[in-house]
Amino acid sequence: MALLVNAGNLVPTDPLIHELWREAPPAHVENALQAHVSRLRQRLAALEPEAQTPRLVTYPSGYQLDVAEGELDADVFTAGLERIRNADADADPAQTAAELRALLRLWRGPALYGMAGTPLCQAAICRLEESRIAALELLFDSELRLGNYAQIIPELREQLTDQTFRERFWQQLMIALYRSGRRSEALAVYRDLQHTFSQELGLEPSPVMRDVERAILGQESVSGGSGSAGHH
Repeated sequence: MALLVNAGNLVPTDPLIHELWREAPPAHVENALQAHVSRLRQRLAALEPEAQTPRLVTYPSGYQLDVAEGELDADVFTAGLERIRNADADADPAQTAAELRALLRLWRGPALYGMAGTPLCQAAICRLEESRIAALELLFDSELRLGNYAQIIPELREQLTDQTFRERFWQQLMIALYRSGRRSEALAVYRDLQHTFSQELGLEPSPVMRDVERAILGQESVSGGSGSAGHH
């Protein structure tokens, strides 16, 4: 798995040894690692008997697992997200939302489920999860621009059950509720945020969130869909 999450990149020998045996490597650990690699090569060859070149390449300092473009869902997801992030700011929000939902459907559960214990896997999980959250934030921004408030309110509430301290989701939920004519609920969300952050983190909501609350209290225009919120 350590080779797979770093597919296309050289993984040095020492991190691989640590992945496999942590603080208790066996005697002659280099030979033990080579035995693991040999078994993996045999398994790959059995899975792809027609392959012209081996996927697992040995270098003096480590090993590299080669995969083709588009073979890994994780690569498809991250490449698609990067493309959307680099798109023109005036891109069609409907198309952006559709593309993001297609990318998010590649997720069929937690990243590397059951493989979270090793350092290289844990680092990959963190990278992928941050990308997933970023995609969701962009999706909800696009849906806010489209006026799809009712659709994303339950989606945002669901995300907040797992991402309690992701302030951007709180902000987007407040804006969606306010624009749906549910002003009191939007203000209740702010009070929930304030209580949660105070009790769990000992912190107050950010100035951006306080601006959103003040805008709603004054029933002024609340901006959203651009990564910030305030009133005009």
